Amino acid sequence: MLYRKLKGSNIFDGYTLRGENKVLIIEESGIVEAIVDEKDAGEGITDFDGILCPGFINAHCHIELSHLKGKIPQHTGLVNFVQSVMQERTAGAEEKHNAIEDATRELYDSGTVAVGDICNTTDSISIKQNGNMHWHNFIEVSGFVPAGAQKRFDEASKIMNAFITALKAPENTIALVPHAPYSVSATLFGLLNNASANKTISIHNQECAAENELYMSKSGGFLELYNNFGIDISSFLPTGKRSLESWLPYFTLQQKIILVHNTFTKKEDILFAANITRNDQLFYCLCPNANLYIENTLPDVEMMLQQNCNLVVGTDSYGSNKQLNVFEEVKTINKKFPTIALATALKWATINGAKALGIEKIAGSFETGKKPGVVLLGEVAKRVV
Repeated sequence: MLYRKLKGSNIFDGYTLRGENKVLIIEESGIVEAIVDEKDAGEGITDFDGILCPGFINAHCHIELSHLKGKIPQHTGLVNFVQSVMQERTAGAEEKHNAIEDATRELYDSGTVAVGDICNTTDSISIKQNGNMHWHNFIEVSGFVPAGAQKRFDEASKIMNAFITALKAPENTIALVPHAPYSVSATLFGLLNNASANKTISIHNQECAAENELYMSKSGGFLELYNNFGIDISSFLPTGKRSLESWLPYFTLQQKIILVHNTFTKKEDILFAANITRNDQLFYCLCPNANLYIENTLPDVEMMLQQNCNLVVGTDSYGSNKQLNVFEEVKTINKKFPTIALATALKWATINGAKALGIEKIAGSFETGKKPGVVLLGEVAKRVV
């Protein structure tokens, strides 16, 4: 058996920094053998200037929106951002394909090994057929008018079946998921609950203050969005509760849920969720650079850490980010929340993300038998294996 012996200034194993003078031993195929003391590693060690880290898990991305790079202004707020995305989505097939291809290459080169990807179309299938990353495809469904719920569900089901057929992927890696509480009716939530039993799903959660206002009192900025797009919300009745309290009870069939953004999630929301759902079923995804791009604010990450939330990291899309590099998200977390240790944020971007996508047996950490990829962290992140 041929082995590679890799040594950096430190090794992060998916859980903790192991300190200096440690060597990562992997098979030529990339399967981890062990982490040993340098004195026990023998000859043939390759030295790197930086931290060696398992490949990143990008828990939330919209790769099909890569053609929006640089097209949507910053700091407009979510309501205006959503309208801009809907208006800018028109692009030719070749432009979209090339943008997706470039973005996928960026993900790979900067160390991402797995992606929780939001899909509204089949635009990304051809890239994923020939790729060398793990893709968990979330087929997103929206529709705030109850009368149109079945039609929207059926249309999304066709897209899901196209992914299943083309990618020949396990069905547990492809799921129908709700877009956001402000774009999914109670009827559609019910259909999605039944369709996603025991699956991993995602939902954009409490990304702006207007989302809570909508459910509390049927007020706020989303009323303008519905009016601008001719969406009749006369049938919508406010719950008098915050958004998370209003939508989470719809999911009753052992779903694992990735809640994305959580920019305006409060301690009371997390306590509510903890009371009705097992902790290992909820993952809170941080996309800090997108939060700053859109709302120019961040979730209360320190509070979420104190409440023992399972935190993971995503990049969102090129509509709301200047890059799709998970390490840049980690760096932003450390810059904005200096009390949070680097190893803690790296754990969110590696083993926690792997658990969220259900691939912790093969990725996310340097444990014997896994094939997690190897990334070198310095000023930038660079794939080594």
